[in-house]
Amino acid sequence: MNLGNENVIIRKLTFIGILIFSSVFCRAQENTGSVDDLEALLDAETAEITDFTTATFKSTRILNGHSIERMQTGNLDFRISHRFGSLNSGAYELFGLDQSITHFSLEYGITDWMMLGIGRGNYQKAFNGFLKYSVLRQSKGKKNMPISLSLLSSIEINTLENNNLEENFNSRLTYTHQLLIARKFTDRFSFQLAPTYIHRNTVADSNFDNDIFAVGAGGRFKISNWVSVNAEYYYVINPDDFKSQDRCNVLSLGFDIETGGHVFQIVFSNSQFMTEKAFIAETSGNWGDGDIHFGFNISRVFDF
Repeated sequence: MNLGNENVIIRKLTFIGILIFSSVFCRAQENTGSVDDLEALLDAETAEITDFTTATFKSTRILNGHSIERMQTGNLDFRISHRFGSLNSGAYELFGLDQSITHFSLEYGITDWMMLGIGRGNYQKAFNGFLKYSVLRQSKGKKNMPISLSLLSSIEINTLENNNLEENFNSRLTYTHQLLIARKFTDRFSFQLAPTYIHRNTVADSNFDNDIFAVGAGGRFKISNWVSVNAEYYYVINPDDFKSQDRCNVLSLGFDIETGGHVFQIVFSNSQFMTEKAFIAETSGNWGDGDIHFGFNISRVFDF
């Protein structure tokens, strides 16, 4: 084959290659445009959907106090809480294991935004009931809400005999009202504030205030799919009356452990009590003195 023919063939092959490349490039551009259009369409549809945040906390309690979580409609939570004596009680009391306070409750989801609970504990042989109402839910998308907000109202009656309380019903009542304000910042970290008002119909001394104001703060950090570290602190705002009763602010540390159908919480706290009236207003233990109480909460949910 002579050189002239070879040059003609090379030019033809080059021209065919350019045509093929141009066709493929144009088709890719068209496909890219289609993908971009599809993504834009999906983004537009997603913007029309409200995505509500779930599992801000794993349980309806952070440790002692309530979280913004509530039971779903038709779900019943059977909850048992147990606190032992202080660790500094020594070996004779088996470091607190010989002493204990127990509280159990039934808590039911009336709707997806309201739950009702009743309970009884052996401290002051008290009965309590509460209503928790979800006002706002953290969400993004069509409705952007940066926080979750719940309202909690509870009532407790002291039924202990011979404790210097009047025998009439009203004198034994205590009321607690809380705003529960929480945000799930990441998949691992959640935080909550809990402004709190407690009214005691009767106090041990006429010089003491019937009203207690406090602010609680609690958090959860998830360390695995099944375990999280929790912390909780309540600061009483009217300290003069508080200190005159030899009371301390309550600090609690612990873990959430999810085991199939129930959540198991391990708790270390300077309070041995498990209702708001008691652990916020009546705690006398001090972490610095070793007044630390080991305990646990067990939550078992039944779906009706």
